[in-house]
Amino acid sequence: MTINEPKALTEPAEEYLRYIQVERGLAPNSVTSYERELRSFNLFLVAKKITQLSQVDRYVILTYLQAQDQAHKARNTVIHTVSVLRKYFLFLTRDGYITDNPMLKVDPPKSAHHLPQVLTTAEVDALLQVPDVTKVLGVRDRALLEVMYATGLRVSEVINLTGNDLHLDLGFVKTIGKGHKERLIPIGEIASEWLTQYLETTRPQLVRGQATSAIFVNAHGRQLTRQGVWKNLKAMVKAAGIDKDVTPHTLRHSFATHILENGADLRVVQELLGHSDISTTQIYTHISKQRLTEVYKRAHPRA
Repeated sequence: MTINEPKALTEPAEEYLRYIQVERGLAPNSVTSYERELRSFNLFLVAKKITQLSQVDRYVILTYLQAQDQAHKARNTVIHTVSVLRKYFLFLTRDGYITDNPMLKVDPPKSAHHLPQVLTTAEVDALLQVPDVTKVLGVRDRALLEVMYATGLRVSEVINLTGNDLHLDLGFVKTIGKGHKERLIPIGEIASEWLTQYLETTRPQLVRGQATSAIFVNAHGRQLTRQGVWKNLKAMVKAAGIDKDVTPHTLRHSFATHILENGADLRVVQELLGHSDISTTQIYTHISKQRLTEVYKRAHPRA
């Protein structure tokens, strides 16, 4: 928290962040997200000359959420803000920081129901052809794309893969996802072959003897970052001539959508993606239905 915030606001927030990290075991990215939300909320309180959490009532919360709307925050961002504040004020009430929970009188906003961006199989094929596999980094990029599309791993899971997570002889990789949940994911032969080629030929050239456990490394032999993957992917999407807003998560969405369209069971997809709640996975059925309608309209003469 910043030095401009009174201790009566910062100390409970810091205690809550320790709680979700140590006791609840939330992933570092989730803790960072919660910290960002609480810092924004505390700065709002300071701007309103509110220095005690006991001064926060339903009106203050609604004013804050209205400010988020006026700042043109996405609907799902506001929903996340409400979720964080709901959990935070429950903690504050339980631990005796406040006596009345103002969030009990705040209704959750409705979801925006935006469907995620998905690549077609033709677009995936075009993207996979972009890396120049005659070059060291080209082999790495091809292996990275193949693995992401073949497994549906989150970008954070991909960059944290180590040699101990690969079981290519058995046809699967291991990862630790959100909530420190371990899962095993099958990996296809093509992705496995590209990954093996990268590991045996080009990764040693990038690492150059450095003690780096990460599978995917940058040109300096250090672990590839989320930002590095995002930047490289943007350039490859442009080179492939794909006119869509593609992020690393788009490959995960495409993986889930394509295997559902080819007959995979929703429960299987839930397990592969590491979703704790199947309702999160069900959005991919909406995508499949939407694409089915689009194909019908293009193909049927009287559509």
